[in-house]
Amino acid sequence: MRLSKKLSLIGLGIIIGIGVVLSGKVGTDATSSDKYCDQSCHAHPDATQTWIRSPHYTTKSGVVVHCVDCHLPAGGPEYYTEKVRLGGQDVYGKLFKDLTKVNWQSMQTLAQARTFTYDSACIRCHANLFSVGLSHKGVDAHLHYQRFKDKVRCINCHLHTGHFRGQTSGEDLDEGAEQAQNLENSFPESPQGFHNYSEVIPGLTAKLRMVAIPGGTFEMGSPESEPYRRADEGPVHKVKISPFWMERTEVSWREYEAYLMQRGNTGRNRDVASSGKTDAVTGPSPPYGSPDQGWGRGSRPAITMTYHAATMYCQWLSEVTGKKYRLPTEAEWEYAARAGATTPYFFPGDPSSFTTQRWLNHLFGVKTAPLIDYAWYQGDSEDQPHPGGLTKPNAWGMVDMLGNVREFCLDWYDPDAYANVEDGATDPRGPESGKEHVVRGGSFRSDASDLRCAARDHTREEDWLMTDPQSPKSIWWYSDVTDVGFRVVREK
Repeated sequence: MRLSKKLSLIGLGIIIGIGVVLSGKVGTDATSSDKYCDQSCHAHPDATQTWIRSPHYTTKSGVVVHCVDCHLPAGGPEYYTEKVRLGGQDVYGKLFKDLTKVNWQSMQTLAQARTFTYDSACIRCHANLFSVGLSHKGVDAHLHYQRFKDKVRCINCHLHTGHFRGQTSGEDLDEGAEQAQNLENSFPESPQGFHNYSEVIPGLTAKLRMVAIPGGTFEMGSPESEPYRRADEGPVHKVKISPFWMERTEVSWREYEAYLMQRGNTGRNRDVASSGKTDAVTGPSPPYGSPDQGWGRGSRPAITMTYHAATMYCQWLSEVTGKKYRLPTEAEWEYAARAGATTPYFFPGDPSSFTTQRWLNHLFGVKTAPLIDYAWYQGDSEDQPHPGGLTKPNAWGMVDMLGNVREFCLDWYDPDAYANVEDGATDPRGPESGKEHVVRGGSFRSDASDLRCAARDHTREEDWLMTDPQSPKSIWWYSDVTDVGFRVVREK
């Protein structure tokens, strides 16, 4: 009797176990179909249509790639844990979020895509990374991937493969053109004396609107009492600045493309690597991908060029205009950004009220006014740069000094640079040498605390070129930073 009971319990356990496995399999299959993803779970408005238009919907071999083939790991326990995690996020979003307020644009960025795509899923189908017919460019890229698997993901280069969203660039997204045209009368061409003016690039329609910045003395850096102050922002020291002109907005694609047209490389001459020397006649080599990231060009700020490329643009501009243009020094940049203000921003406001870093702000909400009037940042940019001139200017007429894109400065970066500047120095230019250069202003991805006038940042050359498969790496285009640009100054 005891043996019979034991056998009965074992049998019942086996039956229950088989039932659980089968029901789990049925449930997994039922919730993994394309129809289920589209109708019962996902809330994205055009995920299915963009998938159908992509090369992954029907491949050359006739295989249809399904949602779970890309958006879940290839197998093992991780397949189920990620299915629960992502499924829970989607269900919560559909039930409790206002879908009209979701920033779908930001979901298409690399930072977001990395959280719901998996290399194991890619490799399951693309086991042979060096298939017949692979281009030289593809071979370089896949060799680079194999060497740096711990740092490079498939999605770094194939971000838009799974969902086709068309090609967007140039004037089709240039909603800033009208605002720029309205500035014509206030920026006359070639005025006499020290005044605002428009610099016309000879033979082209591109114009730079230059603001006359009066000379003066200011206190550079942030006091220890300023919220979110970093150690490299001090000590506060007096600096005397000579008069100069500064471009009202960041260099736009319209301006930068004038340089590319006149000095652009057709690809015959590759970058010269180790020496850092370049062919000053041919200029930049072609970028690997779309340098505007599909956001559009026109009056949007030019991005993804290297620090070297920005300095070469200034050299070219000086040659074609006969005037001395260059990148601003860090001191000139902060002086122009403050426009006489001594507070964290050039407008009223406490960084503690604007930032998302405080847990109290998460509970009770973040203050946005008047910050949203003056800056494109994490809170209002929809994760993309905007045409120059759409925000309010500071007291000296400068626009987008805070936010939109970070800006290169002339100086080498040193966290202790301010300690080595003599108090009252005139037109300081930072350390004599270094490895990285100063970047200022914050970007469309920045928290409000990083938009303070004294906030400092710097280039990260190695990280910003990580996914560039070329050997040597490009000296003209960054592969891994999309929110850095620049503006020019002219010496008086």
